[in-house]
Amino acid sequence: MKPISLKIKRQDGPNGRSYWQTFETPYRPFANVISCLQEIQKSPVTREGKKVPPVVWDCNCLEEVCGSCTMLVNGKVRQACTALIDNLEGPLTLEPMSKFPVVRDLQVDRSRMFENLKKTNSWIDIDGTHDIGEGPAIPDQDRATAYVLSECMTCGCCLEACPQFTLDNSFLGAATFSQVRLFNMHPTGATQKEKRLEAVMKEGGITDCGNAQVCVEVCPKKIPLTDSIAEMSRETSLLSIKKIFNS
Repeated sequence: MKPISLKIKRQDGPNGRSYWQTFETPYRPFANVISCLQEIQKSPVTREGKKVPPVVWDCNCLEEVCGSCTMLVNGKVRQACTALIDNLEGPLTLEPMSKFPVVRDLQVDRSRMFENLKKTNSWIDIDGTHDIGEGPAIPDQDRATAYVLSECMTCGCCLEACPQFTLDNSFLGAATFSQVRLFNMHPTGATQKEKRLEAVMKEGGITDCGNAQVCVEVCPKKIPLTDSIAEMSRETSLLSIKKIFNS
């Protein structure tokens, strides 16, 4: 079999200029993008025979759970661990996500996503210092919906594809809206429902969504992100009406 050719967009640091380098690795059945990058790391020599520093990328679980290996593979944002070589057209082109600051090569800084979760209080505040007994029962339908929403791994795919999300704006994005929906569904989390809704009603919030719907197309976990956006639009509208009548 012909060797696998990988054209990789590289950058030596956050403020460096990007450039391209091409590598070749031996073909192996069932190889994925990560295994090819690992082969390059063993002997970082370009196709022209030039020895270069190893390519930098992020990965951890290798089973599409952690979300850290997100990159552009042949121009499409996806998880590199589940990008099987046999299912891709060569030569392969690898690029870092463009909507997040590049750390080095294919590694980007996704901290903005976690900061957005902080802005929206996307967690459940509990008092675990004493036994408070069993919590309220959650209907099976709600539990099934919440489980799907909880699969979000903060990978950034939805934000990379979103035309409203850019490097220098304040848009929260679909992942954050979906997590707000998740924690507002929880019986304990619902005690701070309005606080979360008010957060997504501020600058960069739900009204900035252009409803392009590409987020749901690229989500590796098939999370119904457009349903969450619609739910957040409805809930924030109801809260606005409530405030008008209470003022």
